Amino acid sequence: MRERPEQRRILAVLVVAQVLSGAGLAAGITVGALLAEEMFGSTGLAGVPSALFTAGAAGGAAGIGRLCRRWGRRPGLALGYGTGALGSLGVVVAAAVGNPVLLCGSLLVYGAGTATNLMARYAGADLASPARRGRAVSTVLFATTLGAVAGPNLVTWTGDLARSWGIPRLAGPFMLACVAFAAAALVLAVLLRPDPLRLAARLAAAPERADAAPSAPASGRPGSDAQRRGLVAGTAVMVLTQLVMIAVMTMTPVHMLAHGSDPQSAGLVIALHVAAMFLPSPLTGLLVDRYGRRWIAAASGPLLLAAGVLAATAPPHAVPLLATALVLLGLGWNAGLVSGTALVTDALPPERRAAVQGLVDVGIAGAGAAGGLSSGLVVAAGGYPALALAGGILALAVVPAVGWSARVPRTVRAAPAAAGTEAERS
Repeated sequence: MRERPEQRRILAVLVVAQVLSGAGLAAGITVGALLAEEMFGSTGLAGVPSALFTAGAAGGAAGIGRLCRRWGRRPGLALGYGTGALGSLGVVVAAAVGNPVLLCGSLLVYGAGTATNLMARYAGADLASPARRGRAVSTVLFATTLGAVAGPNLVTWTGDLARSWGIPRLAGPFMLACVAFAAAALVLAVLLRPDPLRLAARLAAAPERADAAPSAPASGRPGSDAQRRGLVAGTAVMVLTQLVMIAVMTMTPVHMLAHGSDPQSAGLVIALHVAAMFLPSPLTGLLVDRYGRRWIAAASGPLLLAAGVLAATAPPHAVPLLATALVLLGLGWNAGLVSGTALVTDALPPERRAAVQGLVDVGIAGAGAAGGLSSGLVVAAGGYPALALAGGILALAVVPAVGWSARVPRTVRAAPAAAGTEAERS
């Protein structure tokens, strides 16, 4: 099936916006836990920022989903990034005045920007044919790499700039996030035309055009039950991988700094992790389209288990081993997100797509909030190795979830046999 000519332009605009917003996304990942630990004075509360901005992402995902359903992707995504810019500015002000309450509220608002960064992947898939849907999603995710990898490595520079302005050093990356999110909002508001979701809905309403049905499910199995199973499986995979990834990632810099590593080493490990989250996306998308969504989704579980085991057994000062563990963590998350997104999009017609995708991302964000909030408590109670190992074991639950979705219902298996029997009788 040919791609729509508008798809190339839409992907190009999304790529530019994702490059910009990637730097904003990296701010909370890199220094959010450290900023909270500094302001709250407690390691047990270091997971609070991750929990707050992922909880904010849950609300943002629901709101953006509703906006996109009513008005299209362009206003929904642009408003989401604008809200993220406002939240980033609030974090900077909170750090400058030393107000933990304002910090918590601003991190909730900042979460809308992180939600938008992930929800943009759906816009890349709106007009994609089923045979290329994985690659369309992966193109948008890959574009996040440049900003997301550069962000952690700018911790020192942005910290020095903040310090020169009389602002705490750890607020520096959120200054960058404010500018990055605002620029991404402007790019989408001006250039994302035609709106991919609204165009997909119009094309789906004109079935007489053979080349205008990019939203048809890729599954060859008949019946709505297969689509529902795909929707549930895709959601479960993305929720589980997000929970495990956020929990382990959040506490890794805290673990490293507590055992004598310098902030630059912690920033490098997180930069490599973020690179692994997004950089392999083109290959992941190709594998998803070529070998099937479920095979790649199932592979995310063993990858995250390997990451957890290595992180749990690595000495706290062994930066190369921890970096390898975090790279595996990013790869597992990437495999789960690309394959899960394709499964969810396959199961939904354009008129229902945005709202349901928003609810799916609410679940993903909620899982991230739970992972971020519990991570500090688990480390305080049992140590970082216990957190990493428990996360890896939990991730294996994606394998039976995917296996369940691939089972052919008994009624579907019985239908051909019944049809054959009836033919014999006649």
